[in-house]
Amino acid sequence: MTISAEPVARAREDFAAGRDVAAGVRPEILASWSRCRDRYDVDPGLRIAPAAPEHAEHCLEQEVVLAELGGLAAIAGREMERSGGIIAVADGSGRVLAAYGDPEAQRRAEASNLAPRATWAEDTTGTNGLGTALETTGPVTVTGAEHWCEGFHDWACTGIAVRDVVTGSPIGMLDVSRWGEPLSDHVTGWLESAAGGVEAELHQRAVADGRRLVAAFAERRTRNPLLGVDVGGRAVIGNDAAEPLLGLPGATPMISPGDRREPEAAELSTVVRWAAGRASGFPGWTGSAVVTTPSGEQPVTLRPLHAQDRLIGFTCEFGVADGEPHTPRDDHVPSPAPDRIIGLRNERLVVLMPAEIRYAEADRNTVWLSTDRGRIQAAMRGLDHVDEVLTPHGFCRVHRRFLVNMRRVAELERGGRGELLLITDPRAPEFIPVARRHVAQVRRILGV
Repeated sequence: MTISAEPVARAREDFAAGRDVAAGVRPEILASWSRCRDRYDVDPGLRIAPAAPEHAEHCLEQEVVLAELGGLAAIAGREMERSGGIIAVADGSGRVLAAYGDPEAQRRAEASNLAPRATWAEDTTGTNGLGTALETTGPVTVTGAEHWCEGFHDWACTGIAVRDVVTGSPIGMLDVSRWGEPLSDHVTGWLESAAGGVEAELHQRAVADGRRLVAAFAERRTRNPLLGVDVGGRAVIGNDAAEPLLGLPGATPMISPGDRREPEAAELSTVVRWAAGRASGFPGWTGSAVVTTPSGEQPVTLRPLHAQDRLIGFTCEFGVADGEPHTPRDDHVPSPAPDRIIGLRNERLVVLMPAEIRYAEADRNTVWLSTDRGRIQAAMRGLDHVDEVLTPHGFCRVHRRFLVNMRRVAELERGGRGELLLITDPRAPEFIPVARRHVAQVRRILGV
């Protein structure tokens, strides 16, 4: 018995065969299909989810969240028994940890490996409510032939990820699935409420950690620019000398995660992630790196800040290099740069050559491409993913929200506060801001 609509099933077959016409398919599903086919190379004929890796490291904070999600799922599983569905709990990598609900539905699910010790990440198991929710924000529903893999077309599922409010990384998730029947309209609302409650607790904890970080920061004294950053690399507080790195008065604390600002220092967030791996459990560790600031390349020393035996952030002192040096490494062998990128317009896929794109602009996880054919939504989510695809074609990240085809820059202009603005089409009212930390790189590329 199948619950897939024929037009969607035909569209999926066409898309899997390499044809890019998929009218009548929801944009978020098209975006996922594009990732599965062109990026992850997932077998559309897959019928059983692969086994999960044997080992995974979860910090205590993640284990607490997963335990809470497990409790919510166990309670909801009683309702699932009456409705013929199941609810699964997975970690942030898509590994299923537990499943509850109707025994008959669980037996069917186990036949597809929708069960503990299997992985349902999108890069291994294709478009599905669990894995696709890890790729985006908010709840995701996948029904019938919207699943990329043929073996899961009898299922309807809705998943939602719980994300770290500081780093944005998924910690865990809930997924409700039903065989042969659509899900109730109430499922999405329940999942949003459940995930929102857990994330609200994480937000309160992050605010408390922000206050602890500010208190620990106050004990550090230096005339050099000094920032207090969280483990995601965003600034919580800085001294007066660090004002150019923040664009704000240095003493203004940004306690809430939503208020924190990304410093004007390229590569700093990457260095902070490296330092977090080194400093966890080692309060005396110190590291250093070289980053690009508005005044050019500078050394920076990172010292961990701990509270209640947990790493909550770092002080970043600029102009000083002490401790273990950060050595940029690239162990990843890049695949050949694709000669096209897929966009979405009016429920139709648009095949674009990179040269047609003037710039990309992020609206949260949605990315809009300004092209010679108008404004088109990118099929892939997240500016980081688009950046990865387009950088080999001469694109440059000039701002946290903008990626620009440097070959298409026609004019430059100074803003009212001295910032640099790029114009790729003088006929259009466009002014693309360049963050101060990227100004030197943009000038080098353009030769100005």
